[in-house]
Amino acid sequence: MTEVYVVRNQLGHYWGKSKHWVNGSEPRTVMRAKHQDEAINTLFELSAKDVELRGEVLAAELTQRGEPVLEVSDIPVPLTPEQIAAQAAEAQLQLAAEPGEESTAQPNDNDTAAPTEGQAAAQAAVEEEAESPANAESLA
Repeated sequence: MTEVYVVRNQLGHYWGKSKHWVNGSEPRTVMRAKHQDEAINTLFELSAKDVELRGEVLAAELTQRGEPVLEVSDIPVPLTPEQIAAQAAEAQLQLAAEPGEESTAQPNDNDTAAPTEGQAAAQAAVEEEAESPANAESLA
């Protein structure tokens, strides 16, 4: 067998074995059909799910390694939902790991925080009372 059939869309991407579009840079990931009617059936099924799809079935020669000779698309392949989710998770991890970012944790009773104005005034009053001459004599 020196020829296989592949499905290519209007952007030049090929239908992959992993059931998403690939750009053709790695021919081993492209879905191949031994018979033209198999590839036509695949294209029909894909176009039923995506009415915007404009695809074609191409005959591709095989290399000595058994991989199809393909023209690589210059247009980037859209991300799959799994790739989008992975990128979002990675971005959240990076945000959490950035130094200097304020913590979202609420302070509790064990945390040392700056005193409020009322607490500062009360503390000052206690210190003044302790330093007054009348208190100094009674402590002696």
